[in-house]
Formats: sequence, structure tokens, C-alpha cells
Amino acid sequence: MPNPPHFENWTCPLPLRDYPTITLAHGGGGRLSAELIEHLFLPAFADTTLSRLTDAAVLPSPSGRLAFTTDSFVVRPLFFPGGSIGELAVNGTVNDLAMSGAEPMYLTAAFVLEEGFAITELAEVVRRMANAARAASVRIVAGDTKVIERSRGDGCYITTSGIGVVSDGVDVGPDHAQPGDVVILSGTIGDHGMAVMSVREGLEFETTIESDTAPLHDLVREILSVTRDIRCLRDPTRGGLAATLNEIANCSGVGIVIEEKAVPMNAAVRAACEMLGFDPLHVANEGKLVAVVPAKWAHAVLARIKAHPLGVQAAVIGRVSDQHPGLVAARTALGGTRVVSLPLGEQLPRIC
Repeated sequence: MPNPPHFENWTCPLPLRDYPTITLAHGGGGRLSAELIEHLFLPAFADTTLSRLTDAAVLPSPSGRLAFTTDSFVVRPLFFPGGSIGELAVNGTVNDLAMSGAEPMYLTAAFVLEEGFAITELAEVVRRMANAARAASVRIVAGDTKVIERSRGDGCYITTSGIGVVSDGVDVGPDHAQPGDVVILSGTIGDHGMAVMSVREGLEFETTIESDTAPLHDLVREILSVTRDIRCLRDPTRGGLAATLNEIANCSGVGIVIEEKAVPMNAAVRAACEMLGFDPLHVANEGKLVAVVPAKWAHAVLARIKAHPLGVQAAVIGRVSDQHPGLVAARTALGGTRVVSLPLGEQLPRIC
């Protein structure tokens, strides 16, 4: 459960105390909208550009190519072991930029709030979001708030957009993989999806499964410091590792073969997937990346990833092949081979 906000630390908290839950008027553009912005969002995000409250943020023009992305977050429940919708909204957009080789710089945030949503819960979401932005060294420079009628939502939805800068010489994409390339995974799979599932369904395991939500741009920076000859970077979110590898295989017109036993996985996640009948390759992640690199750089890149706190359990999990273009195959622990297909839909809906 979220911690209650400390009203004594807020600027002029009395107006928000008078309205402990979100009302339709908070999204109406009047006094309550202004108070929500002034007393909750602005102090939490503490950005000089945001505080001007202009219709668009005017920002310094960075050198290099721009990367621009947008994403929406509708996770249920809003809080789960290891994170919340607030961290996801920042880290997810930061990671989308990082997977294009960009250095994230600016975010915008749009909130869709449900009438009756507790101000205390909103304050906790915003606090966590602000902390995640500071940890990722990105600025939230613009935003918007809308309110929908009671029972038309799940309390809070967030849409974030992000801008980053891609340095010269960096060119990564899912269509760049070539036969002979090595596939590296930065850590264990399935942590986020199983963390959300355990809370949603009230499941208890021997150990608490925590989400892996984390910003990956610093890890990407380390990878690119080894070589800029990186074919592809991807974070296996919805659809899991299976969806990511299939995307790369299809976009590049290559085959990919992975060793199933080489894929890192926490014992609790493995047990949960077996109990629930889930294929862990299809379960979502929020703090892992897949790097496709030329074989000559694989050892150095893997060593650099493993030296980073977010890549301690990194491993080489497979190779790119010129056989069976568009197909992903996994060699099983029993010595057989199975096709790793795209999931028809999400095994776990509403996980981000």
C-alpha cells in the first residue's frame, strides 16, 4: 500500500486537504485543477521549465539526432512489489529511448484520473515518479491532467513522452541483426510479470517476487563505450523475450537459436510459471535488455554488462542464423528443439 503523503511538506496543503479524493472538478481547468498542479505536481517534479506552465516546453536544442517516443501505462494494481505505475511511467519511456541508442533528456506526463481516486494514492504515485526521474537524470518538463467519471477507469492512467539525443555513429535497430551475431540477455526474465500477477491474484510464494523495473540508459551507455558496432538493443516488455526475439528475426530476415538453459531465471519465477502454466519466455520484463552484437565484440560487451549493477546475471543466450529466416527456436534442456512463437495475446494483461 502507498505511504500517506506528508502534507506538512507541501506548499499550502489546505486546499488538497479539503478534497481527499479526485473530483470531476479537478479536471475541469478551474481552481481545483490549478491547486492540484500547484500543490502536488509542481513541488514533486520541481522543474523550472515545468513551473512556467506554458502550453509547450521551450527547451535547449541538443546536438545530434533526436529520438522521440511515447507510451501509456495502465497497470493493475497501481502498486506492486518492487515498483508502481509511477516508476513504470518513467523507466518505460527512458528505456524506449535507450533502446534506440539515445541519451534520455526530457519527459512529459499526462494523467487520466478517476473520480474518487484518493489524493494520498496520487501523491504516492507522483512521489515515486519524481524519484524515478531524478534517479534516471531526466526532467519532466510538461504535462496534463484529465478526470473521468467514477467506475470508468482504475484510479490512474499515465502517458509519458520522451526526447533523447542519439550520438553520431550510433545506429541500432531490429532490422540490423546478421547471421553469426551473438544474442546477450542482461539478466533474469519474468520478474515484472510475475510480481504483478502475485499481487493481483493474491498468490504467495516462498520468496517475494519483485518487479525488475529500472532505467537502462546507463547500461546502454556502458555497452556503447565498448563499441558502437551494436546491431540491436531491445527491452523485452509485453510479450516477453519471445516477442522481442521474434520481432528481431522478422525485421532482419534471419533466424535466431537460443539455448533455453542459458536464459537466466529466478527460481521463484520459474516455480510460479510452472504452477500457473505460463511460458516464462512470454512473461513481461521492465528492467532487462537484449543486445545483438557481432561475435568479435560479444566477450567484451558481456563483461561490461556483467560489471554493471543491472547486468550481474547477464548471459549469452543464443546466436543469429541464416537458417529459417523469421523463426526463433530454442534448444531445450532435454536436447530437443522447439519453436518459440509469438504469443497470440498477453498472458498477463495490464502489466504496464
